[in-house]
Amino acid sequence: MRDFALHRPASVSAATAAFAGTDGEAAYLAGGHTLIPAMKSRLRMPDALVDLTGLGLSGISRDGDRLWIGATTRHADVATGATAIPGLACLAAGIGDAQVRNRGTLGGSLANNDPAADYPAAALALDAVIETDRGSHTADDFFQGMFTTALAESEIITRVGFAIPQQSSYAKFRHPASRYAMVGVYVARHAGGWRVAVTGAGPGVFRWTDAEAALNAGTDTAGLVLAADDLNSDIHASAEYRAHLCGVMLKQALATLA
Repeated sequence: MRDFALHRPASVSAATAAFAGTDGEAAYLAGGHTLIPAMKSRLRMPDALVDLTGLGLSGISRDGDRLWIGATTRHADVATGATAIPGLACLAAGIGDAQVRNRGTLGGSLANNDPAADYPAAALALDAVIETDRGSHTADDFFQGMFTTALAESEIITRVGFAIPQQSSYAKFRHPASRYAMVGVYVARHAGGWRVAVTGAGPGVFRWTDAEAALNAGTDTAGLVLAADDLNSDIHASAEYRAHLCGVMLKQALATLA
């Protein structure tokens, strides 16, 4: 890891100014569980880090039919504080290990958009609104592929509003070493219908529209098969195996609801 400047701003405007004022590459630092390992291995070599943890962007509150969670809220706090959405709280409790949950942040995970991360599935299934210093994005438009989002250069997530469902649950088959999802399925029943999101299986999180249609029609999902054509295939699992896991995780998530 080479030398870099560290900025600890006290406001969002100061953070964006520090980012823009860097002579070279700048990066935002939240929990650091992706950025720091990348810097150690020299996959990322920013000239400056802008620490977001002092901006007052943490906390959980309910406003009407949405649960709002600040971007720098730790996974451990979501696990204990997101009581209005038990499925989301359980998802947060299953992220990584205790060290990861006590440092990693909601906003950092969403901004990074790892294709095997858990929160993107929750954001899609819970019809989330991602607010930033420049506006807002719907979850359906926010995730744009592997490690790619709708965020513009230097844009900062400030808070995320999850629609409070009638029921929701998340089931994942985790990698035994990394604890990332080889496949994770989040199901949510809203007044307007079901939303089902899949993470880990493909190059990015996506909605499983066939599962949504079956649930909305009240038909049996036991024989539902996800096409393996566009799914990941690597040393950990083939695309066909991941397709099979999607059905298994869907069944487990629905069984938890029942």
